[in-house]
Amino acid sequence: QVQLVESGGGLVQAGDSLRLSCAASGRTFSSIEMGWFRQGPGKEREFVTAISRGGARSVYADSVKGRFTISRDNAKSTVYLQMNSLKPEDTAVYYCAADVHLGSQTLPTKSSEYDYWGRGTQVTVSS
Repeated sequence: QVQLVESGGGLVQAGDSLRLSCAASGRTFSSIEMGWFRQGPGKEREFVTAISRGGARSVYADSVKGRFTISRDNAKSTVYLQMNSLKPEDTAVYYCAADVHLGSQTLPTKSSEYDYWGRGTQVTVSS
């Protein structure tokens, strides 16, 4: 079992920055690949970014590439999402997710590849 708790969401203006955090517990954090997803109003949940166990590799959705940065601190069992140049279309509930399976050659980008989910944190970007 892995427990995930997101924090850091809020209401910001377009162009602002925000950093989300996701604290994990219940399993050795360095053995878990982590990802962020989001679900906007009236939309399906979509992939945002993922990071490898050691933090050396990451992958991003085209919509956030160059603006968002994922990182992790394995000593603190926490993954972060730094979001810069926020746009109104970034408004969504942001979820962190954990993939505990080993052996994959690529980072997980589909929600079905993840085993555990946090409850989400709301990010609202006003224009």
